[in-house]
Amino acid sequence: MVWIKRFFWALLALGVLLAAALAVYASRALPALDGELKLPALAAPVTVARDAADVTHIQAQSPRDAWLALGYVHAQERGWQLEFNRRVMHGELSEVLGEATLDTDKLLRTLGIMEAAERQWQALPADGKVALQAYSDGINAFYASSAQALSPEFHILGVKPGGRTGQPWTPQDSVGWSLMMALDLGGNWGTEFARLSAARVLTTEQLWQLFTPYKGEVPASKTDFAKLYAGLGVYRNAQDAIKTGAAGADVQRIGAGFDSQETQNVRSLLAKNIKAWSANIGNVEGKGSNNWVLAGGHTQSGKPLLANDPHLGLSAPALWYFAHLQAPEVAGGAALNVIGATLPGLPFVVLGRTDKAAWGFTNTGPDVQDLYLEQINPANSRQYRLPGAAGQAPQWADFKTREETIAVKGKPDVNLTVRSSRHGPVLSDAQKAHGELLDTGKYVLALRWSALDTDNRTVLAGLRSNRAQSVDDLLAAYTDYHSPMQNVVMADVAGKVAYKAVGKVPLRQPDNDIRGVAPSPGWEARYDWAGWLPYAQTPQADPLAIGKKGWFANANQSVVPPSFDYFMGQDWLAPHRFERIEKLLADAPRHDLASMQKIQGDQLSLATLTLLPFLQKTASQHALAREAQAVLAGFDGTMGAGSAAPLIFSAWVDELTRGVIGSRLGEQRLMTMYGKRHFRSAIEGIVERNDAFWCGAAGCAAQSSAALDRALDRLQASYGKVPAQWKWGDAHYALSAHRPFGSVPLLARVFDVRVPSGGDSFTIDVGQYWPNDAKVPFANRHAPSLRAVYDLADLENSQFIYQTGQSGLVFSSRYRDMSQAWATGGYRPLQMKPAVFAHQLTLSP
Repeated sequence: MVWIKRFFWALLALGVLLAAALAVYASRALPALDGELKLPALAAPVTVARDAADVTHIQAQSPRDAWLALGYVHAQERGWQLEFNRRVMHGELSEVLGEATLDTDKLLRTLGIMEAAERQWQALPADGKVALQAYSDGINAFYASSAQALSPEFHILGVKPGGRTGQPWTPQDSVGWSLMMALDLGGNWGTEFARLSAARVLTTEQLWQLFTPYKGEVPASKTDFAKLYAGLGVYRNAQDAIKTGAAGADVQRIGAGFDSQETQNVRSLLAKNIKAWSANIGNVEGKGSNNWVLAGGHTQSGKPLLANDPHLGLSAPALWYFAHLQAPEVAGGAALNVIGATLPGLPFVVLGRTDKAAWGFTNTGPDVQDLYLEQINPANSRQYRLPGAAGQAPQWADFKTREETIAVKGKPDVNLTVRSSRHGPVLSDAQKAHGELLDTGKYVLALRWSALDTDNRTVLAGLRSNRAQSVDDLLAAYTDYHSPMQNVVMADVAGKVAYKAVGKVPLRQPDNDIRGVAPSPGWEARYDWAGWLPYAQTPQADPLAIGKKGWFANANQSVVPPSFDYFMGQDWLAPHRFERIEKLLADAPRHDLASMQKIQGDQLSLATLTLLPFLQKTASQHALAREAQAVLAGFDGTMGAGSAAPLIFSAWVDELTRGVIGSRLGEQRLMTMYGKRHFRSAIEGIVERNDAFWCGAAGCAAQSSAALDRALDRLQASYGKVPAQWKWGDAHYALSAHRPFGSVPLLARVFDVRVPSGGDSFTIDVGQYWPNDAKVPFANRHAPSLRAVYDLADLENSQFIYQTGQSGLVFSSRYRDMSQAWATGGYRPLQMKPAVFAHQLTLSP
């Protein structure tokens, strides 16, 4: 018995020691918020103060010092986020996570994100280079000091900042991160490939029933895609096709210092998390946002109001970091005084306000990515076909190539040959799905993407917007904006308001009958781009037009007016959110800040109302059907977190989509597309027509009954036998997942941020989910990444919120402290002159 007591006390002592060590480490990993730190790269002292809303205020004696201090603060608060983002865009995940992320690294290397960033960096003017260099110096200065321990992610994964290069950040990395945002907000290449895949089993008429044109429009192309691709012989023989999703083995060991089998399994789960996330790069339907600006004639104060809530993938830490940058005029340059949302990786406020003007973004979504079928020379696989005169023998050119070496944890380095045609990188060399569909001995797919062009100076536009004092200043600043094209609403304290689509859009030739909606034959010159839409002619609304109506709103609907002479794209989002915003703005003659916030929180789904009557009439013999229909009887389409009806509806429409569309595409093909796109408009049309091709001879009512039965089986298994007690928020919780720990249950409980949420993909308060996720099909993964409202009568009344917290350090009380307020419609002040500062730090040279 004595030895048992000794053993117990020894274990207790060890536990106390470990807890004490962890507490010491946690305190060292938290940033210094008060006192003084040395930052030798500064020219003069900088004050870094945090206010009661936890906004970081950086007051410097020059813009350069402000940018440098912001880099330092980003590294303090979001060090792992910066390192992870750097590895993604460099294609260096496998160095840490092993073979399971090799496909992701191959894709990013093939796209040549960092090669393009280097070209764009070299082409920047001096003022842009100064800002990016200062910001990079600030990040590197943080890591050169010993003032703060590395965050736990570095230790768990055995990672050092900067990897093999040892340089945590470079100015080119900031350019690269702006390209990654363009990649995240662009999905046309995925839609083109989905049409290529579907055309193998559908007629062209059926293809357009699946990928429905925008409301009120006809298909942008009259090409018979099924005939075109079959005639060219682009597809692999069916018996040779690799089953979708079967490729790729799990990695059994990732990182250093972890030897147990269980730890190996945890590492494999980390890698799977990255694979799931990277599968949706540039490929998800419904990426969007809301913004609107009200002229003074439609507000209580007589001055403009502006609202913005960009919808992006949720993560922990959040994408944004709120900061205020202030510096006086230096050497003839304009003073800097701007507050709002910064992106760790960039040295400027992306969305926010100065002391006299405010702005907000939504994604325009033009077609700036085209896939080209490049025909391989049968006599020389290193060559592809060029355009040539009719009747002449085909002309061929060598692919441009470069060699890439990818480090893989626990394995030998992988050598990758990247090919490029005259259009751009050959994606088929990096996208397994392409090889599973195409006969790559005859054809490959190359990508033409505007964002990779050397003249992309988006970072310069961002820097210049931060000094704007008026709408006219903002319009001038955004002449440099390139990618991704954005709908910008603007307002200033003088009362001027405006809307402008900023960015580059390619023009297509008159005889281009495909118009970029599906892969085009790369050897036909008529499919090449024919220049760019001039900045002066991109969609816009002037102050007079906005004042006459009272407002301008955008929710990713088409912004192309009927008289517009240029084709900008086909794949706009269905206008459900836009129509709801328009109604709520029109419902009151004048608005104030509170009504703006109420609109941002609206959860009524017009798309739900479209299909709800069909569900309510659906017959079912399921034991829970009567109770479920009783719940649905009083449903008004509001997707509230505490209600059962939204969950029943969402499960039913998911099962209906699988049954109707899956039966024609095949399950494997559907699963490569579903979740990335919702097909709701297609289902609406199919049900309205009672389409026998899609629903079968028994009709859509029979499909609906079967779908309801399956949905109720699923819900009963997960949530019990009482439908009235089910809650949408239990299934549709907002999941801000950590990268890469979000798929490891033990770590996810610590690093993820979860909170019940309402909404769906079509509500103003959007809440998109991935229904093809077997474990959490309704988790809210894509939602308002921030909400902000700006009062031009007094910009100090402006407010904001986002879904996690300012700190990226999981030990911090500031890691998730905004989540509940974000989910329930709360806000925080966004003030340049707060009454109180909670913390104040001095950075001294």
